[in-house]
Amino acid sequence: MGLRSKARLACVCAACGLVLCARAAAAQVLQGQPIVLGNGAVTLSGDFSASTGLDDPGFYNYTDYQSTDAAQELESADSSLRRVRAALSGRVKAGDHFSFLGELRIQSAGSSQIWDSRPEASALYVRIRPWVDRALDIQVGRIPPTFGAFGRRPYTSDNLLVGYPLGYQYLTSLRPDAIPANADELLRMRGRGWLSNFSVGNPIPQRGVPLAATFRWDTGIQIHGTTDMIDATASITTGTLANPLVKDDNSGRQIAGRVAVHPIVGLVVGASASRGPFFATNAVRAATTQDPDTFTQTAWGADAEYSRGYYLLRAEAIVSRWTLPAVRAPFIDGPVRATSVSVEGRYKILPGLYAAARVDHLGFSTITGTAGPRTWDAPVDRLETGAGYYVQRNVLLKGSYQFDRRDTNRVPRSHLAGAEVVFWF
Repeated sequence: MGLRSKARLACVCAACGLVLCARAAAAQVLQGQPIVLGNGAVTLSGDFSASTGLDDPGFYNYTDYQSTDAAQELESADSSLRRVRAALSGRVKAGDHFSFLGELRIQSAGSSQIWDSRPEASALYVRIRPWVDRALDIQVGRIPPTFGAFGRRPYTSDNLLVGYPLGYQYLTSLRPDAIPANADELLRMRGRGWLSNFSVGNPIPQRGVPLAATFRWDTGIQIHGTTDMIDATASITTGTLANPLVKDDNSGRQIAGRVAVHPIVGLVVGASASRGPFFATNAVRAATTQDPDTFTQTAWGADAEYSRGYYLLRAEAIVSRWTLPAVRAPFIDGPVRATSVSVEGRYKILPGLYAAARVDHLGFSTITGTAGPRTWDAPVDRLETGAGYYVQRNVLLKGSYQFDRRDTNRVPRSHLAGAEVVFWF
């Protein structure tokens, strides 16, 4: 075990020891509620999580939250099974119509130091409520996600297991700053989203993108309204679903929306859609004379959640389509598509103790290269099972076992295990 693993393991063990000692003493020594100041004018909340697990040589659990410096890419790549993260959120209420909200986050990124990244303002926006008596608000800035269900759950505790759904975490080989010159180049990168490279645009090997990024938020304007049965959200942002941005890279805009319906108690059914230019202007200009707005990511999503008694069931599907420039033969046959499906459940065994499981599939459309037709990226299947125990209302210990399978010669199968402690207030 290297220094990085020992540091993270020590952090997890220390945190677990602290909360277990607190439980044994029957004392709520950890802050359990948001901190409210100035008669409600200022509210502070936060969460901390630390996970440790087995080495992941297949990069199945690496995420898009990592350095963009290619020289440090392998060292800085961030695995959801081996990281430390802390976040502090705040809300300042300026009268009945305006509130200012933000989140400051710091997260490990894989070197020998526990904290090797600078604090980042992962959220920073103003919320405007035009009418006090209506459930309608407008949010401007670095805003919460519009698309899907999983990305809209703010706390690590909302994730039943240590790993994450494939559609929101697994890195495909596509990149916004580099474009495959032909089908053979794209096929050569199958299963290598953790470090892919193409000849058009930025030639330096770097990470790819997931179908939907959940660890970074986009920048723009969002409108959100609710009734007793319907929850609706729409947004215009600078980035795309797979590549949220603070500073735009192609002068395009993404339009996204989600509608959720609550037909009966315990049931939520949602549908989402988004569309926006995906590739950076510099990459498109190196490939074609066409407008960068032509080459988009278009996504559709469906989700459902049902809870009753001891049970909680969730299901979510994402279909994403990217339109790529045609550079040279063998040409990529039209847009490339990826589809993710995730089904998970939880059962409460005892007060504070639950068992959970998730089944994932990530599939890709077929393109034709010199050697014949093949999926443009390597399909992935995942089974993850585990359990969680609430030491107190806002302290959760989780452990899980994960089996991954991928249609590639590089680490086609992987057995992984991880543990995590989560605290929030």
